[in-house]
Amino acid sequence: MLITPALVALHLIALCVSGALLLASGFAWTLLRHWDIASGSELQIRLERRTYLVSTLLGFVLGAELLSLLLFVHSAESLSSQFVGAMCATGVLNINAFGFPTLLLKIALFFLAALWLLLNRVDQQGHDYPLVRVKYALLLAIMPLALLELLLQSAYFLGLKPEVITSCCGSLFSAEGQGAAAELAGWPVRPALLAFYGMAGLLLGSGAALWRWPALGALFAAISGLTFVVAIAAIIAFLSLYVYENPNHHCPFCLLKAGYDYVGYALYLPLFAATAAGLGAGLLAPCRHIASLRRVMPGEMRWLTGVALAGFGAFYVLATALILRSNLILLG
Repeated sequence: MLITPALVALHLIALCVSGALLLASGFAWTLLRHWDIASGSELQIRLERRTYLVSTLLGFVLGAELLSLLLFVHSAESLSSQFVGAMCATGVLNINAFGFPTLLLKIALFFLAALWLLLNRVDQQGHDYPLVRVKYALLLAIMPLALLELLLQSAYFLGLKPEVITSCCGSLFSAEGQGAAAELAGWPVRPALLAFYGMAGLLLGSGAALWRWPALGALFAAISGLTFVVAIAAIIAFLSLYVYENPNHHCPFCLLKAGYDYVGYALYLPLFAATAAGLGAGLLAPCRHIASLRRVMPGEMRWLTGVALAGFGAFYVLATALILRSNLILLG
């Protein structure tokens, strides 16, 4: 097992998140059973007072969960030089059976944590805590995933042995290989480009419509989620090729290297932030009918829509610039 400051920090974050969620889940269960804002009972008063403390604690730990995804990927990339056969984070994540499942679970928890934080932000603006049941029900759904993350991440870290020979990204992200990564690497460039920019048009149209008709929040959220999936697929299928100027190099992790100006961070950060905002807009759209939130919801919806469109716009502008400046020609 390797011990580095980043791995220790990641383990501490996972311990804190899972521990805090376990503690908060007991409060959440009690609140879901007994919360009654119209009641003046002693129990209701205690619940109202404790929800401030619990929500503040959860805000910190779920914020740390957001950062842990970035730290996890950065750590995997920085460790690539310590393993035979690893050229980038792909090889490090492929050292044992727990690397990629941990990454995928962290991505799922990133979006769930972001949605909880958005719910909490809006709930605290209503005088009667109108979303308190929703956010604590979501918390109970997040809790087992956080525990699973702790187990998977621990198993992955324990299996990081320098003497293990791993495989490079070329064996995984190859059109001749097997699995989902190989299928994405083999996606023909022309259809991939059409899907990539077609989603941009759908996203812009749905965002403009949502700005005027808030009832379309669910549609905007669905398109945002689909745009995220298509964007990741496009990075593997063709965008990475333009960056590397190599028609056979499909790895989405080598983009994080200094040799490519860390362009991967500039692509992924706005993409993840925009997707979270788009999903949040869909989640909060029905809340516009709640009496105590009618004043704040129009501004919140415009803010989330603006963040989503700005983030996706930054991603698409950079992706297009990378394609145009490349010396590689994939389409005649």
